[in-house]
Amino acid sequence: MGTVRIRADYYQQFDADYSRDVPAEGYGGWKQAALEIDPERTALVVMHAWDFATYEEYPGWYRAIEYIPRAREILQTVLPGLLSCVRRSGMQLFHVVSEGRYYKEYPGYRRACELAGPGPAPPEQVELDPTRVELDRFKAGNSSIGPHNRGDVERAFKRTRFPAEAEPQGEEGIAENSQQLFALCKEARVNHLIYAGFAINWCILLSAGGMVDMRKRGLMCSAVRQAVTAVENRETARSELCKETALWRVALAFGFVFDANVLVSALEDRYTDSGKESAAQPRKELATTPWTRRRKPRLEQAAGRQPRRKASPSGPSTRDSCPA
Repeated sequence: MGTVRIRADYYQQFDADYSRDVPAEGYGGWKQAALEIDPERTALVVMHAWDFATYEEYPGWYRAIEYIPRAREILQTVLPGLLSCVRRSGMQLFHVVSEGRYYKEYPGYRRACELAGPGPAPPEQVELDPTRVELDRFKAGNSSIGPHNRGDVERAFKRTRFPAEAEPQGEEGIAENSQQLFALCKEARVNHLIYAGFAINWCILLSAGGMVDMRKRGLMCSAVRQAVTAVENRETARSELCKETALWRVALAFGFVFDANVLVSALEDRYTDSGKESAAQPRKELATTPWTRRRKPRLEQAAGRQPRRKASPSGPSTRDSCPA
């Protein structure tokens, strides 16, 4: 099928200018280049895309995982068009899942198991002493999730399933660990993974099947800007600073950052019949509006709630939550 030229974002981390008060301000910063990718050696990876249910069903989950409304909007407005285009193009589409049983009966998971063989043994653990146990207890109660949210989070993960917008189709590969994802890549001769899903600074980076593991196996790991969100905190959520920092890290250490519309356009221009399909059915732009510019009622609708006329001091809030 040949290669396709696509505009990619990269980061130029040189030269620090020591004549400035802040030498790093001399770096070139974000730049773009038209680069060749080979769709036959590239795969889109959808990682940890879950059906998030609603706030009313699991309020503790929503309080602990503040990015859920952003993830839901990505599922509704970005992933359907992106996945549809990738499937039409013939490029590989893989799914990376979290622990559970919701994916066990899909043919793509059974194929990954056959290709990879038995899973890796868990790493050996250090011995814990009473002081360390107390530190763990303190963190569990005061840092992440919150004891009052834990029941909802546990119940939510027990009923984890694929969202309709990102459910695997046919024989699409499904991996629950890095060994299985690598086996799928070897079978398809893929050496470049482009990630979508949640969250770019957490699971996509560090969990099994994420960028750190796959980079060790020689794969280039890139991301689609509009198809990811990040775990944010009180100080960063309004501007999504953690997402921007994570994309910088991807561009610097792992691969490139692609714009969703640019990626879709490049694939469709390459694989449609001389543009006839696009001419008959004009391509719909994927949602790219920055989260912080959206109106509050839209945020609440994304969270599965009805817009409120004014805030209630005792009403539910998700803004100070941490990842599960």
